[in-house]
Amino acid sequence: MMTNKTAQRNDAVLVLEDGTAFRGRSYGAQGTTLGEAVFSTGMTGYQETLTDPSYAGQIIVQTAPHIGNTGVNAEDAESRKIWVAGYVVRDAARRPSNWRSELSLDDHLVEQGVVGIRGIDTRALTRHLRDVGSLRAGIFGGEEANRPIADLVEKVKASEPMAGRKLAESVSISQTEVVEPADWGWDKPVVAELAALDLGIKAMTPKRFAERGVRVHVLPATSTIEDIRAINPDGFFISNGPGDPATADEQVELLQNVLREKLPFFGICFGNQILGRALGFGTYKLKFGHRGINQPVMDRTTNKVEITAQNHGFAVDAPLDGPTEAPQNEFGRVEVSHIGLNDNVVEGLRCLDIPAFSVQYHPEAAAGPHDAAYLFDRFVDLMLEHKN
Repeated sequence: MMTNKTAQRNDAVLVLEDGTAFRGRSYGAQGTTLGEAVFSTGMTGYQETLTDPSYAGQIIVQTAPHIGNTGVNAEDAESRKIWVAGYVVRDAARRPSNWRSELSLDDHLVEQGVVGIRGIDTRALTRHLRDVGSLRAGIFGGEEANRPIADLVEKVKASEPMAGRKLAESVSISQTEVVEPADWGWDKPVVAELAALDLGIKAMTPKRFAERGVRVHVLPATSTIEDIRAINPDGFFISNGPGDPATADEQVELLQNVLREKLPFFGICFGNQILGRALGFGTYKLKFGHRGINQPVMDRTTNKVEITAQNHGFAVDAPLDGPTEAPQNEFGRVEVSHIGLNDNVVEGLRCLDIPAFSVQYHPEAAAGPHDAAYLFDRFVDLMLEHKN
C-alpha cells in the first residue's frame, strides 16, 4: 500500500511558461529539468528519439499513448547517450515485452539521469502546443512538485529559450572517427571518401553511406577547411543537430569555403539550414516544428511524394517558386527541391551551378520510413561524377 509520503515523493508536475500545468507521476529520474516543450508524433522509435542529439535542450512529449512496451537495447541507440532535457508520456509500460529488450525504459532513464513525467493528458498538452506554439517548460518532481505553480512558472521563464541557443558543439564528437564500409557489409573496394561534419549526427547516417561503399570521416563540429583538405575527400556532408541555425556562423563560413572549392555537398536537417545560410538565405523558428515519422514531402525533381522522418524547429526562408539567384550570388542559381505538403515549408535545396543539395528531413530512417533512401544514392552518384 502506498503511503502519503511515498505518493508525495512520486508526485510530478509539468509547468509551461504560460502558466499551464499538468500533474502526474515521476518517470525515470526524479528531480527538476528545464527545456523547450515539443511534441513528437512517431508511433514507434522512442529509443531513437531519445538518443537523437537534435533533441538536446528539449522536453519531448510523446503523442503515442503507450511508451516503453519494447524496452531498450544497445543496438537501436542513435548516439552515445540520451540527449533530451526531459520526457513526457501518458501510459508508461509497467514492464517491457520484447525479445530484443535488454532494459526497461524507466530504468534506462534513471540510469542516465533523465527526468520525466507520466500519467498526464498528452493529447490535451499537444493540442495546446499546436495552438500556442512550442514553449519553455519544466518538469518538477518530489517536493518541488508541491510548490506553488506561480513559483515554478518563474523558474521556467528564467530558463534559456531555444531561439539563439548554440548547442551543436556540445553534442559533437571531440576527435575524428572513421566508419569503414567493410564493417557494414561492403565487400568491394571503397568507392569514395567522405568528410562528415558532426553537429549531432545519428549513428545510422554514416552507416547508410558505408553500406554504399563510402568511407566516412566523421569530424568534430569545430573542424576547419584545413581539416577537410587533409582528408582529401570526394565529398562533404553536414549532419542534423540541435539549436538555432542563426548561431552557426563558423559552420556557415566553413561550408562557403567548401562550396568555393566545388566539392560535392550534401546536408541533412541542420545541414540544410546551414546550406541555406551559406547561400545567403535566412532562417526562422517554426511555431511548433515538425517531429515524427509521418511527414509528407514532395520531391519536385520527380514529383513523387515521400513519407519522411523529421525533427526540426527551424526552417530556411527561401523562394518556393522556380530557380532563383542565390543572395550570395557567387554560388549561382538555387531552387527549392523539396516542399512539405502540410504547410509548404522548405524541405530541400538544390544548387544548379555548383554540386550541392540538402534536405530538411532524415533519410537515414532510424526510426522511420525508407522512402528517402534514394538521397544517399543520389549523393554517391554526384561524388563519383565529380571524382571521375
